Amino acid sequence: MTLRAFMHRIAVLAIFSLLLSGCEKGNALTVVKAVAVGVPSLAPFFEESSGLGRDAAAVRSRPVQGSLQQGDTPGLYGGSKQPTICDVAGLERFLTDPRNHKKAQAWAGVLNIGTDGIPEYLDRLTPVLLRHDTLVENHDYKKEKAVPYLSLLQAGIAILVDEQGVPAVKCSCGNPLRPFKGDTGRISVRFEDGNKKWAGYGPESVVAVKPAPRKLTRVALVDVREPGRGINRPVGTTGQKDTAFDARKRRTVPDLTGRTFARASRELIEAGLAAGYAGQETPSDGARITASDPPAGTELPFGRYVTLTVTEDGTGTSSGVSGPTTTPAPPSRPHVSSPGTPPPPPSSGPSGPAGSPGSSSAGGRPGASSAPPSSSAPTPGSSSPDRPSSPSSATPRTSSAPPPPPPPPPPPSPPASTTSAPVTSAPATSAPATSGPATGAPVTGGPSTTVAT
Repeated sequence: MTLRAFMHRIAVLAIFSLLLSGCEKGNALTVVKAVAVGVPSLAPFFEESSGLGRDAAAVRSRPVQGSLQQGDTPGLYGGSKQPTICDVAGLERFLTDPRNHKKAQAWAGVLNIGTDGIPEYLDRLTPVLLRHDTLVENHDYKKEKAVPYLSLLQAGIAILVDEQGVPAVKCSCGNPLRPFKGDTGRISVRFEDGNKKWAGYGPESVVAVKPAPRKLTRVALVDVREPGRGINRPVGTTGQKDTAFDARKRRTVPDLTGRTFARASRELIEAGLAAGYAGQETPSDGARITASDPPAGTELPFGRYVTLTVTEDGTGTSSGVSGPTTTPAPPSRPHVSSPGTPPPPPSSGPSGPAGSPGSSSAGGRPGASSAPPSSSAPTPGSSSPDRPSSPSSATPRTSSAPPPPPPPPPPPSPPASTTSAPVTSAPATSAPATSGPATGAPVTGGPSTTVAT
């Protein structure tokens, strides 16, 4: 190969790498290290040959319906007739040995406890076998420190779980474990350092475990060798107090319609069934159940999944949030006085932009104008407490005895302005027009809701 051809190949590889990294930036995956059954860790807390735990080979990972499951899900973990898969007493002796104080400090720090709390903590753990390929935050021991890394533990690996069913320790090497944090659907599993891709591996069988909402008194297991045999293991015991049950016995799917997702999950667990859901995101605890698959009344073996369909807001809509509704006030109408009816007092003054000429109502129509003066003028001779009588007009009505000579002609009637002035000068007829803007404010300034997608 000539130098020119070599440089050309290097340039092509560099461009390809840049393009690949550019794609990954917009669609990043979480790198996860595969940990297979029986493969020793390169930097363990304890030597694999110490016999702290024994994995079960040839356990195939089972498909899950919902990649994030609670620690109390029936059948999530397995067991066997051989109870001593984890030597918890041996682990305690190692951690409390003064010669291993540095390791004990690093180990306890991962679990947020002190070294003096290690024995009590271990007494609350329960050994189980994984029935699913399980995502965890694992820890190596390097330079007297616990170094975290994300890993996928193969089904069949022996672990200790805490009182809420969360993986706490990998038995064979004693490495402390914490819950996986990340998107279970956005992972890139690396099979390296002797951890070859195992038979049955697939994204549909990968699960992460979240704490059960309350502490467990027992863990319901399925025998990895005899799936028809169930095992009830009290929390904090290593198998000597196990009791068996028939995992083939049928459980009835309860009617869950209208329940919240949290309550429906609890009812399924109490019935010996597992709550499943479609997609990668777990429904919120308050989401309402609209259907289940299989439907209510179906009979299933222990630990089978029931897929729940939910609505997220509890109002019958599957997406979006309804905002508050504003009802506008009814439009104002100008007051028209009927004959003999006194006009109402003014309710507001003409000040402010809403009362200025040219203002519009909620419907975009011009504001109400003042009623014509004739509409409020009373009929002559009508009595009104708001209108004083003229003395000159009262005299002819009160005089009754005619004088001896012929009566003179009556005096001319006073001008109309003397009787109508008090009424026409009152602003009563134009007052309602100034209160019209009340109908426009709720519409133009009402709240709106934007739903993020």
